[in-house]
Amino acid sequence: MKLIVFLVVLPWVAVFARNFSQDFDLTWGSDRVRILNNGELLTLSLDKDSGSAFQSKNEYLFGKISVQLKLVPGYSAGTVTSYYGDPYTVHTNVITEGKGDREQQFRLWFYPTADFHTYSILWNPHVIIFYVDGTRIREFKNLDSTNVPFPESRAMRIHSSIWNADDWATKGGLIKTDWSKAPFTASFRNISAQACIWASGSGAYPCSSNSWQAKQLDAASLERLMWVQKHYMIYNY
Repeated sequence: MKLIVFLVVLPWVAVFARNFSQDFDLTWGSDRVRILNNGELLTLSLDKDSGSAFQSKNEYLFGKISVQLKLVPGYSAGTVTSYYGDPYTVHTNVITEGKGDREQQFRLWFYPTADFHTYSILWNPHVIIFYVDGTRIREFKNLDSTNVPFPESRAMRIHSSIWNADDWATKGGLIKTDWSKAPFTASFRNISAQACIWASGSGAYPCSSNSWQAKQLDAASLERLMWVQKHYMIYNY
């Protein structure tokens, strides 16, 4: 699950952020984080005492964020790896003005611990689209005209973490984390941000043109999205 904290910021320029050593800060459990391969690979670990987390140095207002993630292998009930046990569930939410309660959950159509898979979020003034391996799984439209809040004036950082949630994530807390299997480790690579970033005191500057800025679902994409939701969505708020 991802908790997104919004701060008042302004856009600056479109960039790509790829190096974990240069572009991210360790925010929690830093002794359980490893950065390898000259900053191209990062692992987060969880044990009984603590989880771990990182966040981007930059704050973004609109963009497309992608990361390749390999989830915790083996028995891992009760662990949550965020960007957002068996079976594996992708939990999505949109939090605006301090309010969430917009969850949708999906089963995956592959085993996410065997290899890396790409998880993406596209966010522009019109829509937020969630992707798994390039397949759209969720669309959240800007419906401000109907008093449904949409994040369009405050930027956010990229946050990722691994933490224990066996009080609710596993059949309402019925199944507890087996700490004898710890540490639980998730791996991240090829993280990218095609996005507008904010620099303090710089004022507002337009982002250079990118396809994500005006992206919306066409009829064929919407049909595919509905098919995925029909077959893989297990919860809709």
